[in-house]
Amino acid sequence: MTTSQPPRSEDTPAGFGFALAAYIFWGFLPLYMKLLSHISPAEVVLHRVVWSVPIAGAVLVVLGRTGDIRAALRNPRMIAMGCVTAALISVNWGIYVWAITSGNALEAALGYYINPLFSVFLGATLLGEKLSRLQWVAIALAAGAVIVLTLDAGKVPVVALALTLTWGLYAFCKKWLPIGPNQGFLLEVLILLVPALGYWAYLSTTGTSHFGGTPRDTWLLMGTGVATAVPLLFYANGAKRLRLSTIAIMQYIAPTMIFLVAVFLFNEPFGHARAIAFPMIWAAVALYLWSVLRKSKT
Repeated sequence: MTTSQPPRSEDTPAGFGFALAAYIFWGFLPLYMKLLSHISPAEVVLHRVVWSVPIAGAVLVVLGRTGDIRAALRNPRMIAMGCVTAALISVNWGIYVWAITSGNALEAALGYYINPLFSVFLGATLLGEKLSRLQWVAIALAAGAVIVLTLDAGKVPVVALALTLTWGLYAFCKKWLPIGPNQGFLLEVLILLVPALGYWAYLSTTGTSHFGGTPRDTWLLMGTGVATAVPLLFYANGAKRLRLSTIAIMQYIAPTMIFLVAVFLFNEPFGHARAIAFPMIWAAVALYLWSVLRKSKT
């Protein structure tokens, strides 16, 4: 079975192309999800799962790695670990779809801006990794931005923090899954396939399923498989061919695009609090990236 590879010490054109395609895909994804605003997030997620399976399976067939997934499905420990990552990613998908379709795309962007800093924090608290002063300042700035939004709204920005927590914990747990990224993704959607099909059957029997209702809805729901699987697979293959510092910089392409889409295309209100909080986040990002770049040169 394929295990995780050590971080690369150099970038490759193929890696850059894969990663760039993934992040641009994710940046434009809100435009696609907005077309599904009339469908419940749970139904959208079930179709993301169902239609990702054939795509992920086809990739493994082409790569000749189907033996890995067969071995994983016979390994109870692997399945248990896969259940944890599958649960986290499905919850993340559901929150993301709800955020976009309910007019909270700015909170989604905030969540994905904070996420890398949360991952750094997890490394320090759970793995004992040492952080530089710049990284601690970056984390403090991000926490300060959350406090500003909380004081202004009178409530914690739950959507942003939920996206940060679920994706950050997913990435953390994924590191311990001893299987390649393509195989791991197929394992996760196969685990989710059973409850997804069960929920689909329930919607069909109660007459509340949008699949088959109109050609537009049917094709849009089927397309969620491509919208889900393709960027994840691109990212997985790009990450293997790039340095960690390069990935650290590129990961901010998607939330920046989501931010621009939310403000200029979805016309979501920016407000005074966000005008303070987002520059704090951008400053935190700049400090974090500077610390990564400085470390990569030593």
